[in-house]
Amino acid sequence: MPFFETLRQPPRIHLGWVIALCTLWTLLGLVGHDPWKPDEAYGFGLVYSILQGGDWVIPMLAGEPFMEKPPFYYLTAAALAQLFSGLLPLHDGARLASGLYMGLALVFTGLTGRELWGKGYGRITALIMIACLGLVVRTHQLITDTALLAGVAIALYGLALAPRIPVVAGIIIGSGLGIGFMSKGLFEPGVIAITALLLPLLSSAWRTRRYVICLVIAFITALPWLTIWPILLYQRAPELFTEWLWINNLGRLTGTTPLLASHEPAYYVTILPWFAWPALPLALWALWRHNWKEGLIPAIALPLTAFLVILVILSTAVTARDVYALPLLPPLAVLATAAVNSLRRGAANSLDWFSVMTFSLIAGLLWLGWYATLTGHPAEVAHWFDKRQPGYVAHFNGLTLLPAMALSAVWLVVVMRIKRSALRGIVNSALGITLVWGLLATIWLPWLDADKSYRAMIVSMQGSLPAHYNCIGSKQLGEPQRALLHYFAGIITLREEIDDNHCELKLIQSNEDLPEHPEPGWKQIWQGRRQGDNKELFALFQKH
Repeated sequence: MPFFETLRQPPRIHLGWVIALCTLWTLLGLVGHDPWKPDEAYGFGLVYSILQGGDWVIPMLAGEPFMEKPPFYYLTAAALAQLFSGLLPLHDGARLASGLYMGLALVFTGLTGRELWGKGYGRITALIMIACLGLVVRTHQLITDTALLAGVAIALYGLALAPRIPVVAGIIIGSGLGIGFMSKGLFEPGVIAITALLLPLLSSAWRTRRYVICLVIAFITALPWLTIWPILLYQRAPELFTEWLWINNLGRLTGTTPLLASHEPAYYVTILPWFAWPALPLALWALWRHNWKEGLIPAIALPLTAFLVILVILSTAVTARDVYALPLLPPLAVLATAAVNSLRRGAANSLDWFSVMTFSLIAGLLWLGWYATLTGHPAEVAHWFDKRQPGYVAHFNGLTLLPAMALSAVWLVVVMRIKRSALRGIVNSALGITLVWGLLATIWLPWLDADKSYRAMIVSMQGSLPAHYNCIGSKQLGEPQRALLHYFAGIITLREEIDDNHCELKLIQSNEDLPEHPEPGWKQIWQGRRQGDNKELFALFQKH
């Protein structure tokens, strides 16, 4: 029996339509472009090392250990890249891992909404989830955060299920913990453990012996996930185990991480209004309408507790990035689900109007910009895009045009024919973000790829290499660049920061002027940059 029985029947929306939209949203943009800077580039570098016969216990990046994260996501990506290698380039096949984990995240977030709010509400939760602005770009990239998101969603569903089916719930919680831990480290086990311990204090639904049994089963299920890889890593390389645990995990809280510190306690609070739109205002409305005299009902207690725990832990870390906020979205979407039936007509109509006008305007501008880059008219619009991507030449591609036109036609039909209801604003938000992302992932994908890919630059450098040389050293070369040099050109550079090598060639990266070699006896044989990028500059030198 669902926890919350007093909510009215949800607005009717066909489950097949929701599944189709979520599937389309998930698949768009996963294939058809190179690994993009910065996160995709180094992420695929780790996958490529596995595909080249690398060690799965010690993640490797261009010949060097890279201990920021455990290897589970990269192993999944490598398996999919190998499975689809006959159909897709390796980087596209690897990116399917993000689609897999995002699909799991949507399914289990929807199941959590159904379990807490009742039958028919899970599909609304899923729609709210894909409508969130901060979700769409990041979850279509080749990054481990998608697996972390899936782990959080799975564990939350297990906690929601715990009062009703504790044994199954324990297995689900433990599996979610394991996926999150083996993809990102200690963060998810920490936040789920704190949430699980707080729930009995907030709601009697979890204040039972059955819940204790559930947590014991969850611990037993998670134990292999939490121990096998760390033990193997420690046995192989104790110093790398220390680097992973104390520097790249706990160091993000204590400040001992070598990553650039950006401690801003209010960072996530400031980005949530756009990152979590429209889930955040809907969740706040649900909390406002809740009868607090009755205490915390389970459907409020679980998502609110999880959201606050995640927010507090993220806000105390020494590094802050928008991608780290992804785990905040599943509990927010679940919390926002109740607002659908309680929104006043004016608020529901405002959300609907805002969604229709905003996404129609953005889609219109994208179509106009695409036409301008292809034809040069209107000249002002073509010039605006040319300034942002100098040297880019647009080409007509019917294979991308057809799906873009189909998406736009569906949008127009739905906007004109869907009946007014409490759900209309959420449907239009989810479909609108799918439309905009679909246009970016089809007719605009070559333009974006030219802006974010290193392929052309690396091919240019490769053409300037002498016929014979012993090795290539590097200085100030970033992880994404080292990874893609390995992938696109088969080049593994030897970093000067680690070893004073005696290579005949040296590649230097600079973020200011074109770099010069600080020592005599070297001549520059190549210089380059990515198209339109004036911040990352590269020069290749040869020793006389």
